[in-house]
Amino acid sequence: MTNHFKNSLCFALMGTLLAASMELRGQNAKAPVRVAVAGLAHDHALGFFPRLRDRPEVELVGVVETNRALIEAYSRRFNLSPRLFYPSLDALFSRTQAQAVAAFTSTFEHLAVVERCAKERVDVMMEKPLAVNMKHARGIEAAAKRGGVQVFVNYETTWYPANHAAYEMVHDRKEIGEIRRIVVHDGHRGPKEIGCSSHFLAWLTDPILNGGGALNDFGCYGADLATWLLDGQRPLSVQATTQRIKPDVYPKVEDEATIVLAYPRAQAIIQASWNWPFDRKDMEIYGRAGYVLAPASSLLRARLPNSKETEITPPALANPNADPISYLVAVARKEIVPSGLSSLSVNMTVVEILDAAHASARTGKRVDLKRN
Repeated sequence: MTNHFKNSLCFALMGTLLAASMELRGQNAKAPVRVAVAGLAHDHALGFFPRLRDRPEVELVGVVETNRALIEAYSRRFNLSPRLFYPSLDALFSRTQAQAVAAFTSTFEHLAVVERCAKERVDVMMEKPLAVNMKHARGIEAAAKRGGVQVFVNYETTWYPANHAAYEMVHDRKEIGEIRRIVVHDGHRGPKEIGCSSHFLAWLTDPILNGGGALNDFGCYGADLATWLLDGQRPLSVQATTQRIKPDVYPKVEDEATIVLAYPRAQAIIQASWNWPFDRKDMEIYGRAGYVLAPASSLLRARLPNSKETEITPPALANPNADPISYLVAVARKEIVPSGLSSLSVNMTVVEILDAAHASARTGKRVDLKRN
């Protein structure tokens, strides 16, 4: 090896290391995204606060809540300063420069949160589903457009490696042929049975504040996945059956729901229940020539043409798709626009499906969706 070549190689290596170092410094130099939390009545907030720990890319600047019991409980559990709490979004925005809001309110309150945040040009992430009905969903869509803000919906299943791996197999690589049937099972033994807090139950089992019961709570997952897998298609029709198997526990809302969606060349069956013997969030996709099953968050079983069933462990998701905080940071920094499972466009269709399912269950008739 000549000295000239050695020197060239040395300079090239130094340049590469310098570029990598500068890139790393640039990433570290980014100011943390100032995130506020709106509401603590949704028990999913219990999983959000631990995620904030040891995340240098985010800074919690405030929590909007008026319920003293919730304030005290979260303060103790997560060692939150009293100075972080505000009685309203108005008060929060007057004292902070929040860049993004994570909403853990009742579903009914999503509209009010988005409308207020849109006035401040602040992006919003809320827990699923988007809205209690299409009137609220259209209000959210209009407010987001007026304010020029991003609104996206956080589903646990959005961050499942298995769902994204299934999408790649089915949608991108078309390994099972055209989709013919999607079956999604979601739910658990019931929110009271699994120990949800009284604050959560108070609105989750209220037909106004939640928009329904198990149909809304878990039917939204299947509607979201089906819409995503079928390229944003709206179904031709929606037919649903609901039951109140435990009226002594859930006197106001259904605890069992089955929804059938008909598309031009496929069907989706959504089974949403507060009566499963075990927790479940799993999916089956059947194509013209094979199938892909996602029985767990990081497990796939697939049978492709001319082969036996195989089991696949998909790779972990990379940022910004790794978790909701990574996604929220990327959205707030304008690095990405929400798409796919979390996007506003997909979730407008989700709410349309849920609305039609309620109408079908009430009348016992199929609901045909109007064509756009």
